[in-house]
Amino acid sequence: MRIKRFLKQIVPFGLIWAGFAFVYGLVEYGLLGTLEKYPATGNPYDFENGILPLVLGAFVVGLLQGACEVTWFRKKLSHTSLRVKILLKLLFYVFFIALSLIAFSLLNSYYNYEEYQFTDALDDLKRFSANFAFWSTLVFMGFVAGIAIFFSEMLQYVGDGVLYNALFSKYHKPLKEVRIFIFLDMKSSTSIAESLGHEQYFALLKQYYADMTSAILDSEAEIYQYVGDEIVLSWPKEIGLRNNNCIVSFLKISETLEAKRNWYQERFGIAPKFKAGYHIGEVTTGEIGIIKRNIIYTGDILNTAARLEAACNTYRANLLMSGELYRELNNKSTSRFKFKRIGELVLRGKNKPIDLYTIEF
Repeated sequence: MRIKRFLKQIVPFGLIWAGFAFVYGLVEYGLLGTLEKYPATGNPYDFENGILPLVLGAFVVGLLQGACEVTWFRKKLSHTSLRVKILLKLLFYVFFIALSLIAFSLLNSYYNYEEYQFTDALDDLKRFSANFAFWSTLVFMGFVAGIAIFFSEMLQYVGDGVLYNALFSKYHKPLKEVRIFIFLDMKSSTSIAESLGHEQYFALLKQYYADMTSAILDSEAEIYQYVGDEIVLSWPKEIGLRNNNCIVSFLKISETLEAKRNWYQERFGIAPKFKAGYHIGEVTTGEIGIIKRNIIYTGDILNTAARLEAACNTYRANLLMSGELYRELNNKSTSRFKFKRIGELVLRGKNKPIDLYTIEF
């Protein structure tokens, strides 16, 4: 699952680089036409045989950048401001690209000379670095790296689901769909906030949500909203039921926080715990807003899931789910959990009570 998620995160970077390389190749062909050599460097030029290696090479470069973004920069610069983060990453990539061009020049010299002399290679490098071709290539690749950096930051700010749905106009017109929602809330958050103070409480929330992230992504959940100390996750029905993703998310988040219990105790004097309410049902999904667009869900399911989460205190449970979701999960042959019915909940304005279930872990 993590390999699949990793590939899903880095492939768009490869596509960005490949797309720009293809456009670059077409523009270059429009300028050079049938020429057999580059006017600036004298190197051989062949559009038909060169366009595919150019695009594939750019795709690989994009994958490398994506790997750096996902595995390194997102962790190393997680507490850095946006403008400083973009500047540092851009400097790193430009420096790396410059080194790559230098290495390419030295390697090209090695293959061009019958009797290779390092001094000849250095002379070629000096001519190449003083040539407009070197600097134009560096600027162009730096520009593409900058576009990919901006794309990476937007993914983190709005979420890949929101960004991709907006790019492909999935919800430009409202759609009806069946989704699973979980409202996940920190226990005793009011008393914790009073004891820690606003600044420390904010630091706790920031770390609390950061620690959840990997578990959320592993379960293929979409982060719908952060509401103070509450986070709302969602899945399309098929994805949420597949491999019990909606329940696995709860388990993985619990395991993650339990593994860091001692750290939280030392840092904040408390170890956060949470409760969750689950429901499944039909919602209408669509874009809303003019100045700041957002994708929202409307339907009674959200109110019901929130009420189930609030009822956890009454029933002294860490997890409550509706009978509708229980039946969907229990019908899956892959379900490995032991469900327990613990009562009914009558919601205000509803005539029919909701069956309440929990899971015995």
